[in-house]
Amino acid sequence: MKTIRHALTLTFVLTLAGAASAAEVSVTGELVDQACYTKDKKANVGVSHQDCATMCAMKGQTVALVTDQGDVIAVAGDLTKDNNALLALHMSHRVILTGEVAEKDGKKTITATSLKMAPPRF
Repeated sequence: MKTIRHALTLTFVLTLAGAASAAEVSVTGELVDQACYTKDKKANVGVSHQDCATMCAMKGQTVALVTDQGDVIAVAGDLTKDNNALLALHMSHRVILTGEVAEKDGKKTITATSLKMAPPRF
């Protein structure tokens, strides 16, 4: 009986540990300068806006990921260090960010731990 109790306790603890790490997700979308995108969602995306978005990112402005569903998720975490040095290289690109997504007051943020290029959307 004692062995069964220990096994059940261990299973419960491992399940909780798995649930805690399950909060990390991968999200696909286009990296944009959040301020510009908010002003004009049609004009401030894609290659035509890439130079401006890159300069804004290098100034340390907030970078966001616009998902295929139209969600806007601000990027936080280590990838934003040194005025978005890692993100600036990928502005206007379709990428996959992995990290924890949180929502506060209707605004989403991903604390990204990794970035990789995403396949084209078609």
